[in-house]
Amino acid sequence: MYSYNGESYFIVDAHVALWDARPENQRNIHGKQFIDCFYDYHRNLSPQAEVWSYEDYLYQGGERLMKDLFTDGYVDHAIFQPAHLGEFYHRGFGQTEEAFALTQAHPDKLTYNHCWDPRDGEQGLEQLREDAKRFGLKGAKLYTAEWHGDSRGYKLDDPWSYRYLEAAQELGIRNIHVHKGPTIRPLDRDAFDVADVDKVATDFTELNFVVEHCGLPRLEDFCWIATQEPNVHAGLAVALPFIHTRPKYFGQIIGELLYWIGEDRIQFSSDYALWTPRWLIEAFVDFQIPDELSEYAPLTTAQKKKILGLNAAAMYDIPVPAELQLRAEAPEEVAVAS
Repeated sequence: MYSYNGESYFIVDAHVALWDARPENQRNIHGKQFIDCFYDYHRNLSPQAEVWSYEDYLYQGGERLMKDLFTDGYVDHAIFQPAHLGEFYHRGFGQTEEAFALTQAHPDKLTYNHCWDPRDGEQGLEQLREDAKRFGLKGAKLYTAEWHGDSRGYKLDDPWSYRYLEAAQELGIRNIHVHKGPTIRPLDRDAFDVADVDKVATDFTELNFVVEHCGLPRLEDFCWIATQEPNVHAGLAVALPFIHTRPKYFGQIIGELLYWIGEDRIQFSSDYALWTPRWLIEAFVDFQIPDELSEYAPLTTAQKKKILGLNAAAMYDIPVPAELQLRAEAPEEVAVAS
């Protein structure tokens, strides 16, 4: 929970990970390229006081995650969104067993989502069914730009992808988080294009498609799709740190999202360990649309509460204390920055 100026906020960090990018886990040069690209994002978009050493960035571990999110970071609940990247890392990038063990130890604080790759065919479908039962999956994270043998990406509307989405629907995995954001070296930019979201959102209306990174740098394309598809949501991971380095740009991002899809389909995400949640939460609660962007309506406290946690809590059936829910009878007031 985060309290500020007499208001308290229920916080759900909807996109976190435990990763291992240490040299002994790197399969090839691409493993180093990938984590180096992550570190460049972290170093260039973070306040100086929040920048980690490169060595700390390679691997965090569960103890530090619990401290950064829950002791220091105001987070009430967090959702693991792992990426496998088996072509780059011997044991995978996201640490499934460690993350799931933490979830089992702290079910009130953590939800574990898993991942799949439709290029694994029938064997992967069987594994998905086993994983859904073992992990009790409510959601999954898909990485359409991930390499797989000679393939350097797939589309959500590929035939095999449809079979996996059909299986997910049958298994009750209703929240599909898809990385559709900035290019990460050495992955290919075009493999992150948002166009394939349009078709699957239409054909799988029982599923929620959370477009992580809200499609950046294809924000306009994303908004035109999401405004027509009510089961498409926006994750703010990667977008949020611009609140520090380019607040006007962030104002444009959040202003466009609110204009096109509204406050009920936007989710806070720190993208831990790319960034830690504490400073992002503080900055967002204190943020207001810059005066020069007067075409956008001012942000309200209620909108911020929805984005910071209530939206993801509703999607994942996470209990919210009565005192942290919205007061329906209260008038909407603009959240004024101090």
